[in-house]
Amino acid sequence: MTNDVLNTKEETPISLGNWIGFFSMAFGVFMAVLDIQIVSSSLQEIQAGLSATQDEIAWVQTSYLIAEVIIIPLSGWLAKVMSTRYLYVLSAAGFTLASLACALAWNLPSMIVFRCIQGFFGGAMIPMTFSIIFIMFEGII
Repeated sequence: MTNDVLNTKEETPISLGNWIGFFSMAFGVFMAVLDIQIVSSSLQEIQAGLSATQDEIAWVQTSYLIAEVIIIPLSGWLAKVMSTRYLYVLSAAGFTLASLACALAWNLPSMIVFRCIQGFFGGAMIPMTFSIIFIMFEGII
């Protein structure tokens, strides 16, 4: 058999709207991952601002990571229930609002709760973006 017979799947060009959506999703994942690094590098300043001990401030980082680890495996099921698009939009909006809440946190317990919420929403964006990459570039990958 020749390669022409094996490659019968027709490639459809990716529209401008799909590219815009893809780069928006990639930017959202970048922000979620960057958020982990930002908090990690500024933990001492956050500790001083919240008057927390070394042991207490570790929960600011840990709560985000635990919530992220919990939501990542659940995001496949949630995408089936809600659709990838709605789950991502909800996650991006929730992540943004949780980021605002973290900026307005008044004490350590509120910061930990807001970081946990931020981790749930940020963690759901990561697998959704990789799913879209697989769907959009199926013929290339």
